[in-house]
Amino acid sequence: MKNELLQELEARGFINQTSNIDGLNDALNSGKICAYLGSDPTADSLHVGHLVPVMMMRWLQKYGHKPIMLVGGATGRIGDPSGRDTGRPMMTDETLAKNIAGLKKSYSKFLKFGDGASDAIIVDNYDWMKNYSHLDFLAQYGTDFTVPHMLSMESVKRRLDNGMTFLEFNYMTFQAVDFLTLYKKYGCVLQLCGADQWGNAVMGIELIRKKLGKEAFVLSTSLITDSNGNKIGKSAGNAVWVNEDKVSAYDYYQYFRNTPDDLVEKFLKIFTEIPLKEIAQMSKLQGSDLNEVKKKLAFAATEIAHGRDAAVAAENAAVALFGGGGDKSTMPTTEIKMNAPMGILDFLCLAGLFESKSEARRNVEQGGIQIDGNKITDPKAMISPSDEIMVQKGKKVFLRVICK
Repeated sequence: MKNELLQELEARGFINQTSNIDGLNDALNSGKICAYLGSDPTADSLHVGHLVPVMMMRWLQKYGHKPIMLVGGATGRIGDPSGRDTGRPMMTDETLAKNIAGLKKSYSKFLKFGDGASDAIIVDNYDWMKNYSHLDFLAQYGTDFTVPHMLSMESVKRRLDNGMTFLEFNYMTFQAVDFLTLYKKYGCVLQLCGADQWGNAVMGIELIRKKLGKEAFVLSTSLITDSNGNKIGKSAGNAVWVNEDKVSAYDYYQYFRNTPDDLVEKFLKIFTEIPLKEIAQMSKLQGSDLNEVKKKLAFAATEIAHGRDAAVAAENAAVALFGGGGDKSTMPTTEIKMNAPMGILDFLCLAGLFESKSEARRNVEQGGIQIDGNKITDPKAMISPSDEIMVQKGKKVFLRVICK
């Protein structure tokens, strides 16, 4: 790595693969560049699994380069087959619009948007894809993609035996045209992506080379996995959302506070901007000292995603719950109407901890619920109204319930 930004990214563990490292070094050393990162609007928020390339884009902006954040209003209508064994469900226009707005909110937490030279912008590939008829698209790009090459892509090969549709087969051609369009309109020469997007991304640099005779680059990141080695994502059921209307700042803080010991250094490098020298010192600590490091990790990551005030509130809430002090008002809190004793299952559902009584019953019977520090195992138990009721669900979910 002969460029300061690339050296920073490599030292922090962001870089998984590059298409042409020498050319990318030269491009970055020659001046400021424009790079893009795309995300399809399959949900109304980013989650932690999305944040590795987003944080990489944040570092790119800190070094003076310009980010383009692409929301896939067009590709979201197709469904990306990468990393999936089944097709994605089709979404309505209303759902797409809601999800795009949510993604824009998520991006704004990590990047500065505006009209400046290094300010980020948001684009939607539906704005140019909607102008193509099927015949126009085939006439303009059909000869630029060969079927054998497309079949060689890992995202295609793993789906051939379980019914990949022609709709999904077109996905990589759309993504390639996105890169070409951004190159022509903004001079965008770099695409950032997760490791599972590599095949789709390199199709873009090949298309740019064929159509324009120009060189562009791809830089991929490794995927983040949970403690069981599973990719973090909503389809896996382990997503930790960025937007506070889906996951509170406190729960976001707690996710990083509970980072497994062997991932603390990695998460410090990727999800915070703590200097590498400080991280190297922190990584030598063990035991109770390592727990203090986890608190610093949680605070720094939460401050980036939710702001300093929210990080302080989350930290205080954790102290109130686990340290015997702190401000209880900063804890996750909900208010319910309750002026008479109520069954435990109704109470848990009313408080929003479960969507159904059957789910609540199962957790109660398995010993996963505590009320004011007392474990409740009888699904017929009654809860009396109180000014404040502390509920614990499992080991990590706490809720302060105010009865009105």
